[in-house]
Amino acid sequence: MTWQMNVDPFDNIGLSALVAALPIAFLFWALAIKRMKGHFAALGGTGIAFLIAVFVYGMPLDLAALSTLYGGAFGLFPVCWIVVTALFIYNMSVKTGQFEVIKNSLASISDDRRLQALLIAFSFGAFIEGAAGFGTPVAITAAMLAGLGFNPLYAASICLIANTAPVAWGAIGIPIVVGGQVAGIPDLALSQMVGRTLPFLSFLVPLYLVILMAGWKKGLEVWPACLVSGGSFAIAQYFSANSPLTAPLLPDLIASITSIICTVTFLKVWHPKESWHFADEPKREGKAKLLYTGGQIFRAWAPFIILSLFVCAWGIKPVNQALDQITKTVFNFAFPIAGLDQMVIDQAGKAKAAVYKFNVLSAAGTAILFAWFFSIVVMGASLKTAGCVARDTLVTLKWPIVTIATILGFAYIMNFSGMAITLGYAVARTGAAFPFFAAILGWLGVFMTGSDTSTNALFGKLQAVTAEKIGIDPVITMSANTCGGVCGKMISPQSISVATGATGMVGRESEIFRFTFKHSIGMAVVVGGMHMLWAYVFPGMVPTYVKPVAAAAAAAAGAVQAAVNPVGLMWLGIFVAIITCVTFLARRLGADLEAPTAGHDEVHFH
Repeated sequence: MTWQMNVDPFDNIGLSALVAALPIAFLFWALAIKRMKGHFAALGGTGIAFLIAVFVYGMPLDLAALSTLYGGAFGLFPVCWIVVTALFIYNMSVKTGQFEVIKNSLASISDDRRLQALLIAFSFGAFIEGAAGFGTPVAITAAMLAGLGFNPLYAASICLIANTAPVAWGAIGIPIVVGGQVAGIPDLALSQMVGRTLPFLSFLVPLYLVILMAGWKKGLEVWPACLVSGGSFAIAQYFSANSPLTAPLLPDLIASITSIICTVTFLKVWHPKESWHFADEPKREGKAKLLYTGGQIFRAWAPFIILSLFVCAWGIKPVNQALDQITKTVFNFAFPIAGLDQMVIDQAGKAKAAVYKFNVLSAAGTAILFAWFFSIVVMGASLKTAGCVARDTLVTLKWPIVTIATILGFAYIMNFSGMAITLGYAVARTGAAFPFFAAILGWLGVFMTGSDTSTNALFGKLQAVTAEKIGIDPVITMSANTCGGVCGKMISPQSISVATGATGMVGRESEIFRFTFKHSIGMAVVVGGMHMLWAYVFPGMVPTYVKPVAAAAAAAAGAVQAAVNPVGLMWLGIFVAIITCVTFLARRLGADLEAPTAGHDEVHFH
């Protein structure tokens, strides 16, 4: 029997929203004030949300339980799948000694922690975000910074804050594409609006990061490098996000590559007078001596090059569709959740689908797993070593996995019960101030779900409808939702769990939350203010576009999905050939630096 969602159980949207916000308030309290471990905070918040759904919103017990379990399953796959496989590669690099080569290659550019943060957390992290998204950049870059010798708290927090700049175009533009589809706005127009907002933040984030690390005086010492890093990124991001040739798929990749090239080139000719390190580190001056050949350095970096190539290949639409079609011929990878699928009727009278997609081949985590297989060959590791690394990585991540699965259960019960929509309706009552609060709604959405894509899917229609009611262009509020969402990424329990698992800070999630919270809300307020300006002061910032016909767009999308495109297999073959060449060259050019063989079963990570 179906259940009709009631988004205003008290017949007073303000009071209903206040009750709906209690689970979120608990998470804030648990992490910021009580300093609970992440998994306990997530379990508590999910429990409160479950009780409110059943006893306040009247959701049947079985539907509440199934929706929570459905979210937990999504947390395990594909989200945890991505994080686990990404750390397989990093931990293998550490185990085989290849990461020592990476450390030296970076120190030869600069041993200054401020500049290393710019290259790894900001520029390289943006590249991984653009290729894979869903926690991968934080997992990889936080682990790398901690491996370089960064204070783990700063390694985790800096990477979370740096991840603000690229999130909107993560995973080959998925948040923009989904937001446009849900709101009925061309994805190019949404990309252009976001691309006229986030470059302002992107320009400032590098300097912001180094000031957080080193303080005002020491941070400002490297302002020229910050200007090059953030300026090149912001300019490339602006033009690629506004161009029909590259938007919405490629802005992150183009901006990050531009930033890496410009920053490394600049650091060849400029360096601060004194290198800065954390207080507990021994002082060193300037650049380190390069101890390895170009071939050895290429071999050490090859696993991350291979990872980037694989996730880029998986992000190409025809490749992804071809992999899905291959999966369908082996087994049915879409499983309707019996008892939940089509059983909840939302506020618009539409039955909510609950279909768990186990798209094992096309998932980004599988691309990273294949990259790991190739990396085993590149690093010269034995199968025993690979098995030890995989086992110990899973042991290290056991509590982050629990936290991620639980917080996705929290997000799904908030969605299926109607509590999330209640919050959206309350925000929609803000009238002319809605462009500002639209950003706060996106911020809340990503805090709950850990994903800008998810918050665009959750609130996209509400954002568009409310904008039309108050007489402003829906692309403004959808941009606010997207940009506000990227500011919430750094405090999402899901993202923080990834960071703690990567840096050995499991159980210390509250420390990272307390570190990032004020920066998160501050950026969200700035973004909200910018969209107020776009709506009422600088309307020329809003792109002109023709709204698509929804039915025709949906039919076209269905036709594309149904087609088996051999072009996808062709592109996949090209990428595999390139990756095979990289693997062969890495082994051959770096053959004089052999990896140590596994002499024991235990692998210890920081």
